[in-house]
Amino acid sequence: MLMKRLYKPAFIKFVKKQRRPLQLAIEDETDVVLGNPEVGEVKTGDLAGFRVHKFKFQKQEYLLAYRMETDTLTFFMAGTHENFYQKLKRYIKEAGI
Repeated sequence: MLMKRLYKPAFIKFVKKQRRPLQLAIEDETDVVLGNPEVGEVKTGDLAGFRVHKFKFQKQEYLLAYRMETDTLTFFMAGTHENFYQKLKRYIKEAGI
């Protein structure tokens, strides 16, 4: 089954600010998630319905927050681990998701 990907503004904004090697690494990781959407850790509580895929780039851990719908994979946010979940919760609340 071929899934579509959608990128939310917060995700795009983070990626645009990064240097090219990290942008490519993020692109590779979105491919990994697309190939196996179950790879991310299932979240509960305020973040129920979301999954978070973690990966390391130059010894720094990055997280990708996404959600699966029927035939679409929506990437909500990318970032370093620091304050990631607080930012994600705030973003979800502000966007009314």
